[in-house]
Parts: sequence; C-alpha cells; structure tokens
Amino acid sequence: MAKIAYILLCHKDPDAVIRQAQQLTAAGDLLALHLDRSAPAAMFAKLKGALADNPRVVFARKRLRCGWGQWSLVAATLETLATAMQAFPSASHFYLLSGDCMPIKSAEYARAYLAENDVDFIECEDFFSSNWIRTGWKEERLIYRHYVNERSNRRLFYFLFKVQKRLGLRRNVPSGIEVRIGSQWWCLRRATVEAVLRFIAERRDVARFFRTTWIPDETFFQTLVPHLAPRAEIHARTLTFLMFTDYGMPVTFYNDHYNLLLGQDSLFARKVSREAHDLKRRLGELYAATDVQFQITGEGRKLFAFLTGQGRIGRRFGPRFWEKESTLGRERELMIVVCKKWHVGRRILRHITKVTNVPALNYLFNEEEAGLPDLGGIAKSMQKRHRHRRALMRMLFDFYETDRMLICLDPSSLDLMNDFDQDRSVTRILDVDCQFSDSDLIGHAKRVGLAGSQTADESVAHILPTLRNDLIFERDRIGDAGFQHVERLSETGSAAENVAALARFLAVPQEQAAQIANAPGLFAD
Repeated sequence: MAKIAYILLCHKDPDAVIRQAQQLTAAGDLLALHLDRSAPAAMFAKLKGALADNPRVVFARKRLRCGWGQWSLVAATLETLATAMQAFPSASHFYLLSGDCMPIKSAEYARAYLAENDVDFIECEDFFSSNWIRTGWKEERLIYRHYVNERSNRRLFYFLFKVQKRLGLRRNVPSGIEVRIGSQWWCLRRATVEAVLRFIAERRDVARFFRTTWIPDETFFQTLVPHLAPRAEIHARTLTFLMFTDYGMPVTFYNDHYNLLLGQDSLFARKVSREAHDLKRRLGELYAATDVQFQITGEGRKLFAFLTGQGRIGRRFGPRFWEKESTLGRERELMIVVCKKWHVGRRILRHITKVTNVPALNYLFNEEEAGLPDLGGIAKSMQKRHRHRRALMRMLFDFYETDRMLICLDPSSLDLMNDFDQDRSVTRILDVDCQFSDSDLIGHAKRVGLAGSQTADESVAHILPTLRNDLIFERDRIGDAGFQHVERLSETGSAAENVAALARFLAVPQEQAAQIANAPGLFAD
C-alpha cells in the first residue's frame, strides 16, 4: 500500500490549514508544510503551536518569501520536498497541495489507487507545440530573464523585458533539455523525487535557467520528470481536479458541489471556498472513511462549460470572404427540419421523403455519421462542413440533381439557419416542438456528457431546470430570428394545425401533408 507524504504550500487562513493537516494525518498520512515567509509571524506561531506535537507533520527547514510567477514557489517546493524526504523515509509518494485543496476521495481509495498505478502523475505537455498556453506570452517566458515580480513590480517587470527585447538579449534553453509545461499540482514517486534533487545538484545550469523564467512552477518539474523517469511510468495528468474560467481564473467550489466533486477521476480538488464550511466538513469526514465505493462520472468540466455558456450565445464564425458571394442557387429550395429529439427529426424526414420523394439528409452538421455521399474532403470532417456549408449544400443539390432538398438541424445551430436564410435561394424552416419529460432531459444530459450513468440524483436534479430553460431558449431564438419562411409542427398541436403547417412548409396539397402529420408514432420516444 502506498504511503503518501503531502507537500503543503500555504500563506493564509491558519485555522483551515490546521484542520487540513489534522484531517490528512489522522488518516495515517504524512505532511510537510511550508508557510510563505510573507505571512505574519503570529500565523506561523499558531501553526507551530497546533501541529508541533504531531509526529506526522514537519515544517520546511527554511521559509521563503513567495511571489506569483517567480522561482520562489519552486524553491519553496524543493525545500519542503527535501525536508519531507529526510523526515519520512517510509513515504512512497509525494503529493503537492495548496491550502485551498481538499480530498475528494478517501485515504483508503487514494493509497490503493497509487499502489495500483505505479507511475508519476504530472502534466507535461510540449511547451512550444501544445496549446496549454492559450493566450499571452509563450516563448517570452523562457528566452528572456525575469528578475522581479510581475504583480508587485509591474512597471519594472515590463521595462526590463522591453530593454532585453530591444537589445536582443535572448538566451537558449540549456543543452539536452526539452521544456514542458503543465499544472503545478503533481504526485511523484520517491525515486523520481530523489532523481530530481540529484539532477539539480549536478546540473546547476538548469536550475539557474529556470530561476529567471516566468511562472516556473508550470515548467520546472514538468520538464525534469520526463527527462528522469521512463516515459511509460508517467501519466501526463494531474490528480487534482481544477477548472478555469474563460478569464484564466480558477473555479471555486462551494457546498453544493459535493456530489459533483466525488464523481471526478481525481483524488483532490482545488480550489474550495473558505466559506464552504459544510463541504470541507463532509470531505474531511470522507477522507477518513473506509469501504466507500466511488462512481466516477467525470462530467465536471463539460457541465461547467455548458452552464457558464448560457447567455453568451453568439456566432462563432462569420462568413468567410469566399463564401459571401457563393449561393445554393436562386432557383433552389432548402427545407430544414429543426428538432431537438433527433430520432423524431429523422422519423419526420423519412415520412416526408416517402410522400414527396424529396431527397433528404439527417443531421449532417451535427453528427459525423450522417450518410453523406462521397464528395471529397469537404464532407469528411464536421469542421469543414461548417466552414464550407454553402459549398457543401450546393454540391449535394448537384449530386442529387434536384432543386429541393431536406435536411435536419439541431435547434442550437442557429448560425447555420441564419446563413442559409440569407442566401439567394429559398430557405424554409419547420420548427418541431417536442415535449420533454425529466427522463428525456436526463438522457440528453448523458448523451452530451453533462452527466454519467452513475451521476448522483442530486446533481442531476440541479441541472434539469437549466436544461429545460436552455431548450426553451433555443426555440425562442428561432422565433425571434425573423426568418421569412418558418412553420411550427407541435406534439401538442391539433391535427388541423399540423397539417396546415406541413402543407405550407413543403408547398404540397393538404392530403399529402395529412399523410405525414397523421403517421402513427410520429412523436413517439
């Protein structure tokens, strides 16, 4: 069984740190603690007084003043690691934590998991070719020297950068080193930590290089571990569950996130709100529990992206300049069946095709396997279909040698509807209004990854109202878009209303429309 020594970096909230240390060590684990030297002396005295008699807790031999984005964070980690290595010879794993981290699995589960997976857990993506850095500086972090704290000495920080850039004072990465990047939070085996400490003693040029890079806590260990541990013994991910907003700020977890956190494929979560007292209590009790079965669903990030995306709907891509003048053809008609229940949309298309013989394609802009004919590379990927939407549809009209065509779209595809409606061809839209039970919504959440088969009922109940409102919002957007030719086919509408809507949409006699509207099980699940 694994023996974990936690490396805890903290700078505030001594009461929370004390509780965190007591919870972790009460379950039999070890802890080495570093308190930022910038913290008040009274805080250090309080921690010492509360934890000094705990044989499973040690304090870093040297306290360092830490600054965001600076080498001091790495130096504090190395200092605390060296202390832990000497104090805890029985420790098999060293897990880096902050004071904002809380366990989301039991100690029993964590030890068994690490024993079963004899690897190092650390994100280590290629610094230059990966998209880990989405915005801002990239190579500038490395090729220039950064001596001061960007947050506390902003003007001097950027002045020194501009001077180096103007004078061409670039530097090279140390020989034999491929820089990698990833999350600061990792879990390393003892042999790997020993290799890291040995390496920096032998390669002082590497430590000297990282000492003046910017945000080295995201690159130092992430670079060294892949050089020192066999590739097959590295899982390039963090065991700490954390998410970031669109602005690069970490997402904070509160009391109502308990079930969501337990379902993630991680051992800890960061960062938990200082005010989430009930969540901290429950997670602390969980860590000491035994025989707990965890159902891993892993829907956290998709769920967060979905919920935060509400209210920020807009066209992601404007029309390309070469598409602005393209057209499906002035004499052509594109008929779009818009339906959230895809099986209902497909069924409606089958009945329409049977009655009218109009060529039809299912959700070609919403799913990869849409039964498209071979049109070359333009139809192979969803990205290309969207990018060259008009060209694709024009080719399909030509392929089927027709001037009328039917397709299905998901209601979320408003940008496509808008684009086709602005074409010189005639675009007709049939908005299919289906009823959604709670079980329908749960099934939808699972299909799109917002919930898993083992997601707790409490978590699902939280998202059902948002899902239902989202469906209403999508349909309202279609109504508000001002399309010239739009009809509505409703599950709760009368037969006469549905027949009339289909007749107008398809421009067919009432008798043909009635055959479609009265087809058995048209809206059945």
